[in-house]
Amino acid sequence: MVRAGGILKIAALVFAFLLAVFLAFQLLEINMDFNLSSVISRSMPVNEPSIKPLKYKCGMSKLCPAGHLAFKMASGAASVVGPRICLDDKLLMSGVKNNVGRGINIALINGKTGDLINTAFFDMWGGDVAPLIKLVKGIEDGTIVMMASFDDAATKLNDEARKLIADLGSSIVSNLGFRDNWIFVGGKGIKTKSPFEQHIKNSADTNKFEGWPEVLEMEGCVPQRQD
Repeated sequence: MVRAGGILKIAALVFAFLLAVFLAFQLLEINMDFNLSSVISRSMPVNEPSIKPLKYKCGMSKLCPAGHLAFKMASGAASVVGPRICLDDKLLMSGVKNNVGRGINIALINGKTGDLINTAFFDMWGGDVAPLIKLVKGIEDGTIVMMASFDDAATKLNDEARKLIADLGSSIVSNLGFRDNWIFVGGKGIKTKSPFEQHIKNSADTNKFEGWPEVLEMEGCVPQRQD
């Protein structure tokens, strides 16, 4: 009986030892799995939502309020690169569209709908000012007028032409000189001077290009006609 009891005790001890070893291995395996999962989860790329920069019409830096048309424009660069006029995310005039030329480049827009009415350019170096005068006289009230210089926009401008453009809201056209750079947005029937106008004189002391000043750029929001 003593021997049998001793054998049972030894068997119980062996069983307890084996059980302890088994449980220890189980705990170790669980811990290893947990650590491995943590490492893998940290190493996996996190699919963060991509934040796209806001894109405004015509590549503008801001959003125009309701009832306004967004525009962005640039004068010509020397006698090489033509002007660029964009309105309401539509490219109206550019060298790529092949509808710009030396002199004064003009885009006429319906002030109520924003639809393009016409584009034209007038050579103010080797051309005639009469066609420009005729076009400006025929502009209907409420029309938005956008103008940009390319190369020389002033040599053939006479007093009549300058007065007609001044009546569209320009403050600068009366002093526009040979190879000055100039961009302007006005309108037929405007009662005040336009806030959308930039000008840089042709000066040997400040010119960026040989014989021409630097390119002018302008953007803004033009109120639509409501009546």
